[in-house]
Amino acid sequence: MEGSLYAAFVLGLILGIKHALDADHVIAVSTIVSEHHSLKWASLIGAFWGLGHTTTLFVVGLFVIGLRLTIPPRLALGLEFLVAVMLVILGGSILWRSFRVEKLHLHAHAHNPQTHAHFHLHGSREEDHSHPHPFTSMRKPFLVGMVHGLAGSAALMLLVLTTIPSVLAGLAYILIFGFGSVGGMLLLSSMIGLPFVLTAQRFSLANGWIRLLAGAASVVFGLFLGWEIGFQQGLF
Repeated sequence: MEGSLYAAFVLGLILGIKHALDADHVIAVSTIVSEHHSLKWASLIGAFWGLGHTTTLFVVGLFVIGLRLTIPPRLALGLEFLVAVMLVILGGSILWRSFRVEKLHLHAHAHNPQTHAHFHLHGSREEDHSHPHPFTSMRKPFLVGMVHGLAGSAALMLLVLTTIPSVLAGLAYILIFGFGSVGGMLLLSSMIGLPFVLTAQRFSLANGWIRLLAGAASVVFGLFLGWEIGFQQGLF
């Protein structure tokens, strides 16, 4: 029994890494990574997505495994449909920021002991001038990861309930699975971030097209996923 439990934990780690490579996860993280031009931030985005994903799975696991509850199939479909809606919103926000008109606003700068202000013109890529703020920047991938965790909780809990003998072992399995998804998405988001980092400074036109492609792919895949869940799988 102990040997089979260790085997299940190893399988959970492998499945967690594989789970990070699901198409909807890759597309969602790609849209967020496209907003940043630093490989460090790209890596952190993947890590925080994985942390959000694991947080939701663990919380759901406390109720499902601890109380031996089940997630109704229709609720599971509804949570997956929420992922489709989120993909459309993420992609749409990228397209909106790429096409919106230029804006003129006032910048204030402090150079002790003097402070001066000047007007500044931002083009379609306003975020290029932004300054990274760790907590606010990582809030989006964490929340997106939580939504993905909700959508994937039904299938994972069914697997855990049928193969793991105890509550503590089940929660440990979820944490190991989550650790795999964090590591897998951290590496993947770093790879996704490379084209954005390499084109951000010297190839701004190519960078803009890559961002547009990421946004369009998110919208198209989200609409397709929503149609498949809503009509082919019978949510509506």
